[in-house]
Amino acid sequence: MPAAVSDPAIGHVYNVLFLCTGNSARSILAESILTKEGGGRFRAFSAGSAPKGEVNPLALQTLSAYGYPTDNLRSKSWLEFAATDAPVMDFVFTVCDSAAGEACPIWPGQPMTAHWGIEDPAAVEGSLIEREAAFNAAFRYLKNRISVFTALPIAKLDHLALGTQLREIGKMPGSTAARPDVA
Repeated sequence: MPAAVSDPAIGHVYNVLFLCTGNSARSILAESILTKEGGGRFRAFSAGSAPKGEVNPLALQTLSAYGYPTDNLRSKSWLEFAATDAPVMDFVFTVCDSAAGEACPIWPGQPMTAHWGIEDPAAVEGSLIEREAAFNAAFRYLKNRISVFTALPIAKLDHLALGTQLREIGKMPGSTAARPDVA
């Protein structure tokens, strides 16, 4: 995979990895959203600790319905991004609680990390309408967080202030961290 590039007109291009256990829904949604919303300032990736091997069809349907890219999205292991030839990440965000609690690989370059947990839309059982609603909600929560993230003046914030901002984004509406029944 090619390394991040710097474009004088854009500045540094940040590599961002979204992690989840299965890499079939939430992290895939986030990868696509940042790819479109990043304005050339970000390269988005996603991976899982125990990838399902396929992208959830409702994740692809949701992205397509909102006009977000679905090309090249695939379920993959986070070990791809711990390899010596992997792009160096600037940011790593966990989007599910189980992945946040797992022992992650050592990421080259010591990226900034934060937990942005939201409910798993793929775990919702019920009618197709109920499952689609869950994917739409996950999409909205992730889009809101990513919009706040991309608006941050990253280059102007010191490490401590940036870390605080990243953790605050993880507490936005829809956060599993805000629920009293989730540790």
